[in-house]
Amino acid sequence: MLIASEITVPNQQSSLNQWLDYLLAIHPSEIDMGLTRVSAVAERLNVIDLAPAKVITVAGTNGKGTTCAMLASILRQADLSVGVYSSPHLLRYNERVQINQQDASDDALIEAFCAIETARGDISLTFFEYATLAGLYLFKAAKVDVIILEVGLGGRLDATNIIDSAATILTSIDLDHQEYLGDTRELVGREKAGVFRPDCVAIIGEPDLPLSVTEYANQLRTTLYRVGHEFDYHKDQTQPALWHFESAQQSYTGLAVPRLPLANAASVVALLSLMWPQISQQHINQGLQQAQLAGRLEQVSQQPLVLLDVAHNPHAARYLAQQLQAYQGRRIVALCGMLKDKDIKSVLATLAEQISHWNLVSLDNPRGASAQALRQALPNDGSREHVSEFADIASAWQTIQTTLNADDVVIVFGSFYTVAGFKSL
Repeated sequence: MLIASEITVPNQQSSLNQWLDYLLAIHPSEIDMGLTRVSAVAERLNVIDLAPAKVITVAGTNGKGTTCAMLASILRQADLSVGVYSSPHLLRYNERVQINQQDASDDALIEAFCAIETARGDISLTFFEYATLAGLYLFKAAKVDVIILEVGLGGRLDATNIIDSAATILTSIDLDHQEYLGDTRELVGREKAGVFRPDCVAIIGEPDLPLSVTEYANQLRTTLYRVGHEFDYHKDQTQPALWHFESAQQSYTGLAVPRLPLANAASVVALLSLMWPQISQQHINQGLQQAQLAGRLEQVSQQPLVLLDVAHNPHAARYLAQQLQAYQGRRIVALCGMLKDKDIKSVLATLAEQISHWNLVSLDNPRGASAQALRQALPNDGSREHVSEFADIASAWQTIQTTLNADDVVIVFGSFYTVAGFKSL
């Protein structure tokens, strides 16, 4: 391993890749929970207070990215300038920091990194903490109206939580990253509720809310605005392409069903009804229809139908299984690669009934599970008989293409690495 003193510090003339290599090399661990170090550097950078921008923090096990995308899309329709910080990226690091739906340029990120490097002194920062600070630095410089922060891991100890938000959206609560967040929904819920703030509002999209979340909200005097209680939504019985939203503040009828998950759209509309009630239904509709996010049931081919989804935990797998029901009667072929620290068994079992043939790949990553390990994790109900194993995504796709008919459905899923690997082919 390189000793910090042996590493050459990049500068304004260095490339973004040189900076990213440097950021990966200087901190011993990828994840280092706690806010002390990153808060100290944020103070020096003067990015703790982002007023007059309104800050919205989005936490949850799944659905954070799509929630951020839909919220940003609607706010842009209403002519507000918007910064979105999200992670991880699929293909380019620049995706993590967006201003008005444009990825940050290499030059802008390098300028931010130079400022952070000067400010941090001898304080060590993780790769993720650097990214978070770069986002805050660029949003402040751009003087955006709204800043949307997607929580990376948990909430309470995530680097985004150094910022006080005006409101929070909590999308869903399920088990993932158990070594950091705990192995029960009560523990996970408490970690995610760590982004709540006193006397602020939290929109709750999780219908089965752990008690730990409610208790913590009561301690802080955070007002919970819960699906099925303070707001609700449903699809139109006669026109399935439309949906309706109702709350004490606002009601909208005949909204168009978005491409992204409807449950998250409802949470976004609930937030808008409280924070930006002046935004018209027309802007909401346009924003929802235009919102998209790479790797979330992303369609990349029509015949055969090829869908990409980053689903990598049981909650996401259940949603994916629901969506695949629309293709009942068609042959569904899976291309799946996963990380070994995920609940592989539950994810594969959730989808096993719908998959006609599994193509399992080993991911080229220290955390990657082997194709053989994935096969062993499949339910022993006959699923293991319809399996092909591959050393990498490219060879899997080469073989799969020779077996497909125009009416087949291919679902590429299991990890951000799997989807990114497929997209870069």
